[in-house]
Amino acid sequence: MTNFNVKVENIVATAALGIKIPLEKLLEDLEGADYEPEQFPGLVYRVKDPKAAVLIFSTGKIVCTGARNVEDVRTVVKKVVKAIRETGIGNPKKYDIRVENIVASAQIPARLDLDKIAFESENSEYEPNQFPGLVYRLKDPKATLLLFGSGKVICTGTGKVEDVEHTLNTLFKELKNIKAVRKATDK
Repeated sequence: MTNFNVKVENIVATAALGIKIPLEKLLEDLEGADYEPEQFPGLVYRVKDPKAAVLIFSTGKIVCTGARNVEDVRTVVKKVVKAIRETGIGNPKKYDIRVENIVASAQIPARLDLDKIAFESENSEYEPNQFPGLVYRLKDPKATLLLFGSGKVICTGTGKVEDVEHTLNTLFKELKNIKAVRKATDK
């Protein structure tokens, strides 16, 4: 196992509150909220601490984005539920928070030969004239990665932080097998 110094950049999570939410009423009572139904069907609520944005829909579904750890997601959702209760709109009692996607960045301790990866792997897409990164899709664990020659990797599609580390180890092993990993000092 290699340490990749993983940094979570964004967590997207959902929750169903089990109540209908009159968004116009919520907008009146919720400071920092925006709602323009002709442009988007949900109310956008920005939470400052911890920093995140929440999309609130009239169906009672909410989407939290921008948090950097699962505990912050829970805190933000609790703040939204408390705000809904305080406005008198409803009293969500039971709701499950589900992490849908984690975006994380990491550094593989090596340079990557993107041309070799593109040539050797059918799981990749690489158009260096359009974008300097290579898109690499893993099937197990299911994830999409953006690889750069410097060894920088962006990982998306996992549902747990632990899965990011596992995904990177699987990727690193595959890249070593096709000899696409070079020492960091090599060009």
